[in-house]
Amino acid sequence: MTSSVPAAVPRTTNEENSFASGLRMWVPVVVMLTCSLLSYIDRQALAVISPMILKDTGLSAESYADAISIFSIVYMIANPLWGSLLDYVGLRVGMLAAVGIWTIASVSHAWVAGFLGFAAARGVLGFGEGATFPGGLRTAADSLPRERQSRGMGISYSGASLGAIFAPLVITPIALKFGWRAAFLVTGALGAAWLAVWWFVARPPLLKPPTRTRSKLRLPNLLERRFWLLVVDMGLGGAALGPTLYLSPLYLNRALGLTQARLGEVLWIPALCWECGYYFWGWVADRFVRDNPRPVRLHVLLACLALIPGLTTFTKSWVVALAFFSWAMFVSTGFIVFALHLGARDYPRDGTGMVAGIGSGAWSAVVAILLLVYGGWFDRGRYAATFISLSLVPALGMALWWSIGRGARPADSDRAMPAV
Repeated sequence: MTSSVPAAVPRTTNEENSFASGLRMWVPVVVMLTCSLLSYIDRQALAVISPMILKDTGLSAESYADAISIFSIVYMIANPLWGSLLDYVGLRVGMLAAVGIWTIASVSHAWVAGFLGFAAARGVLGFGEGATFPGGLRTAADSLPRERQSRGMGISYSGASLGAIFAPLVITPIALKFGWRAAFLVTGALGAAWLAVWWFVARPPLLKPPTRTRSKLRLPNLLERRFWLLVVDMGLGGAALGPTLYLSPLYLNRALGLTQARLGEVLWIPALCWECGYYFWGWVADRFVRDNPRPVRLHVLLACLALIPGLTTFTKSWVVALAFFSWAMFVSTGFIVFALHLGARDYPRDGTGMVAGIGSGAWSAVVAILLLVYGGWFDRGRYAATFISLSLVPALGMALWWSIGRGARPADSDRAMPAV
């Protein structure tokens, strides 16, 4: 008797091609994940080993914060510039130029000693790294369908938090064994390796070639409501991420007595919460925000959650303090993801790079201002004033975002932007 058991149905060629195509479309955002990862290893290397560098060079916390502020100021200017350039020349050429510049700047840290040297190196580093997040958002928009773009952006951006996770684990042992200058030689080598990968990946079929619909660069219109909604949402809402990232190692070292070696063992924990934030808030944005132009309740929730790290100095436990830093970074990521999610819908698709440039530039401007203040406060031991005021900044951003957006209709995303 013939068996009635059906034979296994082989996967058809169309199914195999569809599966492969589905995987292939995520390759560009994964490579951009490694780009943002390297950018944060480069910028976080100075913060991770800052106690060692300040001791060796004699820099004060105020001078250290001023050097980081110069990075933030240049980074602020570079973000919208790179955003417009990437929209114009394309991701392949633009990112090769940007990463090449910041790789050279990163290596140059190994040969400087005083404030002027560090300030110059940080400034050039900030200029090159200004392309990181415009490139990430642009890649997600170019390679993924609309309903997956927030998650794609989250993947591209999550390399930043991964870089902050790996930086203390990689940089600290190198600095302790070979000296802090050797750490910057390693970051330069990693940048060179990424350039080689991008050279082969950033081309069809993985990434489409640039399409130039205009002969001139487009710049943001400062008179538009959508511009200021993006500025206050990401600039003020996500601001706590920067000072927490840069100053938490000094606070744990000076106020709570953690050694450089111990810092290398624990500083990955807040960065892990930052990493989780990109995936969690990206899912929330795709699931609950979608095309809602003004998710007020979610913004109010984030502003309330951001108040909790204001209690940091009320504990003498470094474990609890670390938990507060972790929470601050997790919540800040929510503001960043929502701001970019909404901005990408307010502006036309071919201006996506500029959207990320506006948001990241605004964020960097706020961080630069805060660090100019907080560096001096840290030298004077005014830790409570630092963390309490920092916890209030997102609430200010939420209030301004609500006020500016009152009565606004969804932006006409097909409106032309000014060209120069």
